[in-house]
Order: sequence, then structure tokens, then C-alpha cells
Amino acid sequence: MTRLLTLHDPQEARQHYVSGIWQPDTMYTLARQHARDRPDAQALRDPFRRLTWRELLAHTDSVAESLHRAGLRQGDRVAAWLPSRAEVVVLFLACSRNGYVFCPSLHQNYTVAEVVELAQRMRCKALFVTPGYGADSDRYDIFASAADIPSLKRMYTVPPAGTGAPVPAGTTPFPGAADLPSVLSTPTLNPDKITYLAFTSGTTGAPKGVMHSDNTLLANGRALVKDWHHDKESIVLSLSPLSHHIGTVAIEQMLVAGMELVLHEPGAGWRPLDWLLETGATYVMGVPTHAMDLLVEMSRRGLPELGAVKSFYMAGSTIPQELAEKFLRIGVTPQNVYGMTENGSHQYTLPSDPTEAVVSTCGRACSGYEIRIWKQDDPDSEAGVGEIGEIGGRGGLLMLGYYGNQDATETSFNASGWFMSGDLGMLDEDGRIRIVGRKKDLIIRGGHNIHPARIEDLAHRHPDVLKAAAFPVADARLGERVCLAIIAQPGTELQANALLSHLYDAGLSKYDMPEYFIRLDSLPLTPSGKILKRELVQWVKEKKIEPVSVRWEGRDRTAATAH
Repeated sequence: MTRLLTLHDPQEARQHYVSGIWQPDTMYTLARQHARDRPDAQALRDPFRRLTWRELLAHTDSVAESLHRAGLRQGDRVAAWLPSRAEVVVLFLACSRNGYVFCPSLHQNYTVAEVVELAQRMRCKALFVTPGYGADSDRYDIFASAADIPSLKRMYTVPPAGTGAPVPAGTTPFPGAADLPSVLSTPTLNPDKITYLAFTSGTTGAPKGVMHSDNTLLANGRALVKDWHHDKESIVLSLSPLSHHIGTVAIEQMLVAGMELVLHEPGAGWRPLDWLLETGATYVMGVPTHAMDLLVEMSRRGLPELGAVKSFYMAGSTIPQELAEKFLRIGVTPQNVYGMTENGSHQYTLPSDPTEAVVSTCGRACSGYEIRIWKQDDPDSEAGVGEIGEIGGRGGLLMLGYYGNQDATETSFNASGWFMSGDLGMLDEDGRIRIVGRKKDLIIRGGHNIHPARIEDLAHRHPDVLKAAAFPVADARLGERVCLAIIAQPGTELQANALLSHLYDAGLSKYDMPEYFIRLDSLPLTPSGKILKRELVQWVKEKKIEPVSVRWEGRDRTAATAH
């Protein structure tokens, strides 16, 4: 029995079990079954260690027993502020085993104060920390600040790998598989308990705590593994950090398929391409930024193929069409994915989809989830085929509410009970979805709606554009104008007039043309690799960056004029 208030509905649960979307397994019991069936097969790898299923289970049981002896009980929250290391997966499975709620989403770019605030909000009982980790660890001490978390029963230290750093006073070292006597606690076998609490990245405001059960998570993993034909011979590499939900989706698939999960930890010194080649990864998961960077590095080294990789999962932001096409040309099938922490990677293309669908859509909803498009100005009225509207969804992958936030939970649904994503899209005649962008990202110029994702997609098709972001610049008369920021390919000097001409030739309406332009060396990113457009907006306000004014004047006149 969970002590958390959730959206769990017995009638809906019965339907999910009857359909097979939900099953009796928990994340822990799947790992235990693999350990029994294939004890010496490889299960988990980071740059510092490689664990078999037998070793992974033993380590999980040890950590679970330590938490049990620390006085934790079912429903208590356990949080990790850690790099992407094997310990995070072990801790996740230990929480699933004992019925604790695991929060892995304390990102590296969080400050000590932000971590303490979130720990207070979730009433954290156990906190796992790596010394020196975080945005301001050189100035503030999380171990001292933990005194401000009144609910905390125990604090664990995971020293930086290979440093031999001492464990700070008053903390407990991360338990090893041989550190404790035989496990006394009994596993919790309820797959409908809350096992996961993830705070959204907060690109548009304060983070909300998303709650999932073993079943809402594993339903997504089962669909992905089945549709993309992964098995125990597959090797999945997550380039996204485990603090991001993409990392959780990787763990789901690892457990369902019994395949080895490889973690990328930038602090270990491995370049992503080198680590990919070293580990023999066949399936890579990340965001478009990761894919772009890998292609640039491949080109620099003159590599014709991406190691043993057969498929590349890309989510987190809209995938530029040119990026998907480049992967197809080197024999890698892009998995064009749309989803959220709230409903997982529920929408994606299939290996059997035609090229046009793979490069321009996010496919259809997976088994266990369904979507509809609702009118932007009336979320209770369904939009027609080809009409842009807000994406709504429902099914067995959906979260069980926002932790401690009744208002956010209630207002996330329309009158018919569909979860409203805040994302805009349209369904084509084949039922595949085309993502237009975030509803809150919409740029409104004098009453005209402009979708940044369209501009970015066309900009990425220019050979000299590495990355692009369209965002609003405040305007006293029109409200907002479009600014296009780019990172140019190395060795190129792309000018604004040439890029505007390209956008026009690629089909961008003259009414949607950028009116400001800037070249940058880097873009502000969330820990998961999403571009933080609100930071760009703020940089302009604070004059940290100063875009130049440009104007499209047509083919028969000067293409752009900087002022």
C-alpha cells in the first residue's frame, strides 16, 4: 500500500492488466529473473566497472538492506545527486525492491541550495551524493547544508571514481555487495507502487515532481523493445545522463530485454564516439545534440560508419530532418521519438517505416498509449486531420500525478480526461504525428503565430549550420519578433543574408522570417541537452548577447540588411 496520493484508478488498472499493458513484474523482479536465468551475462557497464546480472543483483540487495537498516519504510523518498554511474542503477533497483520512491533527477547543473530545496519538498529520507558534484560545489558544501533537510535519516557518499577520496564525517559510504551480512528485508512485489519521482527540467518554470509506478515505466520499455526488436544480444548506450528521463527509458529497456546497459559519464574522460566504439553499442539513446556532435566527430576523423550501431533513439527536442537523413545515409536507422517525463517515450517511428515518415514525423503512439490533437483555443474540442493543435494523451504509460501538487495535476487534463502536453502537433493522413513545438515556445508577432521548430528544421538543412535555435525578442509595437541563433559548422562563416535566402528557398513564409540573427559558439542547454531558450531571451534582455537586426527583402533586392 502506498502512502502517496496518486491518480491510480482500480478500474483503469484492471483494464491495463487485461490488455497486458501492465504485468506483475517490478523493475527489481525483472533484474532478479535475469540473474537467475543468465547470471554471468553482462548487465551494466560504466567507465569504471562492468557488472554481470548476478553481481548487479547482489549489489542491489546490499544497498536495499542498508536502507532498510537505516529505518526507511515503503513510500519513503530516496534521492541521488550523482554522475551517470552504475551506482545510480543499483540504487534505482534497490528502491524498487523495498518500495521506496527514487528520485534520480538532481542534475549536475543544480546548485546546493536547489538540491536542498527539492530534498525538502520531497521529504527525502536518504540522499546519495558525490563530493564536488554540482554547479557550485567549489563554494558550498552539500554535506553541511544537509542539516537543513529535517526529514533526512541518512546521507551516503559515492566518492569520485578512482580518487580514493575520504568519506566526509557523518556520512555513510555507498554499500558494496559484500559489505553486509545476509539480506533480511523482504522484497515488495507490488508493481503499482510509486517507485519513481522525477522533477521536470523546468525549461518553462519551476520543476514539477512526476510520479511513476514500476508498471507505468515498464509498459514503455516493453513496447520499445518489442517494436525495435531488441534482445539479450543488444547493447544499449545512453548518452543522456541518468538524471534525465531518457536514462530511465534506457533502464526500462535493459530490464525488459535483458540487454547490457552502457552509461556515458563525461567526467571519466571518454569522448562519446570513443566510448561508443569501445563498448560495441548497437543501440544509442540521446538527444539531437548528441547525434549532431557524433556526426561532426565522425566527419573529422573520416569514419564511414558509426561502429556497430544499428539504431539511434533521439528525443528531447525536435529532430532536424537533415540529421535523420544523414544517419540513414550511414546505415543507422533513426528512432524519431516524442514524449515527456509524464508519459515516457510513447510516440516513435518504427524500423519498417518509410524514409519520409522517419525523417519528418514521430510516428504513431506505442501499445498502451493513445493520442489525439485538440484545438489550441479549446482543449475540449478535437482538431481535424492536418490541423495544428495541442497533443493530448492517455493510457498505461501515463504518470500517476504530480507529487504534492493537486492544482498542477488537475489542470493538466481536459474535460474528457486526456493529459494535455503543452506541445503542438498535427496528425497526417496516415495517423503519424508531426511535432510543431512547445505551446509556450510559440512566437506571436503582431497577432501572427510563428512556430520556432519549423524555422529551426529548415535552418538545419543548410550545410553550414551545426545547431540552430529560434526564440522571441521583445518588440514594443509587435510584441515579439523572431531571432535566429546558430552555431556554424567549423571553418565556415555563414552570413545572415545567405541563411535567409536558404530559408526562403526551403519554403519558409516571408511572414515567418527571422528579424534578428546571431552566431554563437555555444547554446545554453539543460542537463539532458535541450536548448534553454528562456536563457537566450534573458541574455538579450541583459545585453549579454546582441543579435543584429536583419530583414528579408526578396530575391530582387538585397536579401538581408543589418542595422
